[in-house]
Amino acid sequence: MTGLDRARPLLTPAARDHAREVDGYFDLLGPAEHESPGLVQNFMLSSVVPRIYERWWRPALGRVAKGAFGPGMGEEKRIARLLLALSPGDGVLDVGCGTGNFTREFAKSVGPDGLVVGLDVSQTMLTRAVQDTAQAGFDQVAYVRGDAADLPFVNASFDAVCCFAALNLFADPYAALDSFTRVLTPGGRLAIFTSARGRSLPLRSFERAVQAQSGMNLFERDELVNALIERGFTGVRQRLTGMTQFVGGRLEA
Repeated sequence: MTGLDRARPLLTPAARDHAREVDGYFDLLGPAEHESPGLVQNFMLSSVVPRIYERWWRPALGRVAKGAFGPGMGEEKRIARLLLALSPGDGVLDVGCGTGNFTREFAKSVGPDGLVVGLDVSQTMLTRAVQDTAQAGFDQVAYVRGDAADLPFVNASFDAVCCFAALNLFADPYAALDSFTRVLTPGGRLAIFTSARGRSLPLRSFERAVQAQSGMNLFERDELVNALIERGFTGVRQRLTGMTQFVGGRLEA
């Protein structure tokens, strides 16, 4: 049974009715053009970025945002695994999966009995993700083109949800947080890597200029911690590094 076969029952009835397989992933958005909130997501939706994303784009942008002494990509993956506390057989949703670099990492942790679903809005990213995942031989992975703010999955369908380097790009990040919470099982884990605003006035002025040009969301340092607690997450942890933050918690059972 393929990953898509295993992922189909997790889709809502409406999503199952409209799902069509395109280039190895389920497309739930159809031909309508996605409205990008800014310049950065325009690049992410292009045909150029998927070719350079894992080797150049994501590490370079991450290094600038995390600072010279921030964690590298290998350490990011380790942090994600720790926050998600993955075990063999778990079901994981990777939101904003891009070309699937973290999705495939999670597949190693959950093993052949688990399931990892990568969700993204970019057709070019997902096409590359499907190709690279097939080459890696992971049958426990499926990809879906869908809306993070209105996830097309039934309630309590995943043991863990990861959203790394994507929440700051969403037009409505709080609708996305609500959606993440809805699809988690009781006791499910959430891991987020996103922006964090600085404290100094000059830095905040620079950040406002970046935000205006890029369309990215810049979160206050306690904003997401409080948002997770309000949504019923416990044991919320945060690590700040440069202009970024890692935040994770467990949904109260």
